[in-house]
Amino acid sequence: MYRCLLVDHDDTCVDSTRHIHYPAHCEIIRQMRPGLEPESLDVWFEKNFHPGVFHYYTGELNFSPEEMKEEFSIWRSYTTTRIPGFFPGIVDTLKSFRDAGGLVVVVSHSEEEHILRDYSHGAEGFVPDLVFGWNDDPERRKPHPWPAREALKRLGIAPGEAAVLDDLSPGIEMASQLGIDTLGAGWGHQVSSIRKEMQRRCRKYFTRVEDFRSFLLEK
Repeated sequence: MYRCLLVDHDDTCVDSTRHIHYPAHCEIIRQMRPGLEPESLDVWFEKNFHPGVFHYYTGELNFSPEEMKEEFSIWRSYTTTRIPGFFPGIVDTLKSFRDAGGLVVVVSHSEEEHILRDYSHGAEGFVPDLVFGWNDDPERRKPHPWPAREALKRLGIAPGEAAVLDDLSPGIEMASQLGIDTLGAGWGHQVSSIRKEMQRRCRKYFTRVEDFRSFLLEK
């Protein structure tokens, strides 16, 4: 069994794009580009995968720095007032991994306070051992290796004893730079282009939490 699991948050543990980030996107377009139709949910998942939300807004939609501040304000009005639910079975899986001696670290682009809020609200008392949320320094957030390297350093874990579970490429790229096993979480959407790319890049790719649980606890 792995000694440490570095797990993503949005769309890996909690069903947040469907219920928070996509509605926020629709509101951003309604207010800031009223002549455009919002992307569909599946296309929004693809934009998150490539080129990424920041590059989508600043590149494809040409948002100015001032507009990005407005975009952030609208987005945050959703993330601060809505709490996403955990995918069925994922909390029990993390608990079982902990009970077997494993350590759980969250590495996410969500803000730390929101991650801890979500666990407090929906994880039945389970709290991760460490949380690395959004950092304004790009070299301290995935895909850069710093969050994973720092987590393993603090916990005394070697890269070969850990795995990263993520639904998108930044976490996989972070893990690959350090020689950490890469596991893909594919239960949050049905977008074939993302699945194909993640299957190519990950050691294992799972479309059901149950299959991930079996692999994690039997490994």
